[in-house]
Amino acid sequence: MAKELALERLQPKFYQLKNKSIVDTEITTIDPSSLEIPKLHGYLLAAVAPRPIAFASTVDKDGKVNLSPFSFFNVFSSNPPVMIFSPNRRARDNSTKHTYENIKEVPEVVINIVNYPIVEQVSLSSTEYEKGVDEFIKSGLTKVQSETVRPPRVLESPVSFECKVNEVIELGDQGGAGSLILSEITRIHLQNKFLKSDGTLDTTKMDLVGRMGENWYCRSSGSALFEIPKPIQTKGIGVDQLPEHIRTSSILTGNNIARLGNLESLPSSEEIENAKEMVKSSNLDVNDHFQSIHSFARGYIEKGESNLALAILMTV
Repeated sequence: MAKELALERLQPKFYQLKNKSIVDTEITTIDPSSLEIPKLHGYLLAAVAPRPIAFASTVDKDGKVNLSPFSFFNVFSSNPPVMIFSPNRRARDNSTKHTYENIKEVPEVVINIVNYPIVEQVSLSSTEYEKGVDEFIKSGLTKVQSETVRPPRVLESPVSFECKVNEVIELGDQGGAGSLILSEITRIHLQNKFLKSDGTLDTTKMDLVGRMGENWYCRSSGSALFEIPKPIQTKGIGVDQLPEHIRTSSILTGNNIARLGNLESLPSSEEIENAKEMVKSSNLDVNDHFQSIHSFARGYIEKGESNLALAILMTV
């Protein structure tokens, strides 16, 4: 008997956001055990996104090649260098993927990274062809012999990782269950056109894609890319050290305020005095001076001049 979708619709609750006015938010709560697996799968794929894609090349014991994409994938260790991806059992009939079957026979894999120029070919390779069909041929991608493992790599991929499979962890034996393929990297192949002068990969050039829910993908290029200073070598003052009018601003976003909290110190008296001169010469709306200052400062935050923005805000 099919499970019915059990949703608990909570009454609207009011939440006081730290930097916003009171908002009305209605929550839908779901018990995952109440859902049919395809419905649950849909929620997971739509919510946990974007996901990188492991374009996995494997061979069976007879040397027949399989090539297939998996978005339950990431890197989990640098020493040793280990990637994990998971081919799920099919929910409709509990059958296993050819990739999984090949790895059980030959515990080796090449994980090819997917970028926009090959994404349609990658999608085509996910067609459920019969066992033994070579998806390199079906997708039109170029097969290159690997150095340390038997499966070939994809020439068109910006980065390819030859891996030995250390372990396969079964997460279940029913339809929808995954199997974690723990893959230790033995060789890395990089297309030179995606390298910077220091030999590192250039994120801005790779044009990588990620998997979303349903038939959707996302593209990591152009204005979709943005940079956030990482608080590793420095210690930000934290949002709690900012004046209350900044923390509760209706003009500044949570991201704006966090960027200010990432600064190492509050502005000096001299910096605030200089900011006051800027504000005086900026012809801000005197009838709504407070809001104008916040809008003025937000512009500088979004231009990457957070120190100046905080000094402006401290003039209030």
